[in-house]
Amino acid sequence: MRTHYVGMDVHQASTSIAVMNGSGKLIGESLIETKAQTIIDFLKGLSGEVHATFEEGTQAAWLYDLIQPHVTELVVCNPHHNHLLKSGNKSDRVDARKLAQLLRAGMLRPVYHGEYGTRTLKELVRSYECLVSDTTRVKNRIKAIYRGRGVRTSGRAVYQASQRELWLGKIESAGLRLRAEFLFRQLEQLQLLRREAKRAMLKESRRHAANQLLNQIPQLGPVRIAQIIASVGSPHRFRTKRQFWSYIGLAVVTRSSADYRLVDNRMQKQRQSAQNRGLITNYNHRLKSVFKAAALGAAHSDAYREYYERLVTAGSRAELARLTLARKLAATVLSIWKSGAGFTIDKVMKQAA
Repeated sequence: MRTHYVGMDVHQASTSIAVMNGSGKLIGESLIETKAQTIIDFLKGLSGEVHATFEEGTQAAWLYDLIQPHVTELVVCNPHHNHLLKSGNKSDRVDARKLAQLLRAGMLRPVYHGEYGTRTLKELVRSYECLVSDTTRVKNRIKAIYRGRGVRTSGRAVYQASQRELWLGKIESAGLRLRAEFLFRQLEQLQLLRREAKRAMLKESRRHAANQLLNQIPQLGPVRIAQIIASVGSPHRFRTKRQFWSYIGLAVVTRSSADYRLVDNRMQKQRQSAQNRGLITNYNHRLKSVFKAAALGAAHSDAYREYYERLVTAGSRAELARLTLARKLAATVLSIWKSGAGFTIDKVMKQAA
């Protein structure tokens, strides 16, 4: 049976495609329109086993659903790890060739796209987070108007509708006052949309069985739980908690050089080689923010205060103790979600001892 390896460099208007056979020979190239039926017709024209790949991007979810039923294997690859694409000549056709080459060699790192059940929740979480970001941006612009005129605006009083006229009266310039009115009206609409988006997100989140399981864990809360479910999809993607820590940016990586030295004509490993330690740099930013914020609150909660204080007493700096607490919360989430067991703080503390 023939085997084809298809590399696709996808753009908004066009898609450059390169096809290699099982021996690595380039047997075809094409430039097609980024359109559903055009892509399907091209793939159907390939006989035998078809292995396809394209890079993660804004169209990745749509393309995955479109292509997956028509190929033997589909890999949505992580562009941050495709260093071969950065070397040599750079063009859409060259990138498609290199993607097909990397796919055939098994050197691509896939991005997870397997859960259809959380697709709606993903979109609702994105909508809520965008509205939160837009609301914060407008609030900062409002305060910047007063700060630029030497008017103190500490706290949230400036945003309250009941004090709107009072704050507008502190602006002497007519044009600037009109601008402030526009920003206040924009803030009101964003706050209304934000509440609606939050209700829709939490309603969809409650439809998932994981919601009740994770709701037992202190300091997570309904919004964070919705963000976790939308980002993870399935906990069985991660075989161990260390893989989960790596995904959410809480894994420690070490880098060393000159680990061995020559002693009496024999190679000997140095006992204390120079190492640089730090957290992994390629991670899910939403989940890292969720677990760091949860750890900040958990450090002062009844459930985890003893564990946090034990770490500080043992000599850990406060920020490192919160990092350890965030890893503990992440491990607890993964364990409860995978096993379906109930949460008991005594069991968690026993494992931490």
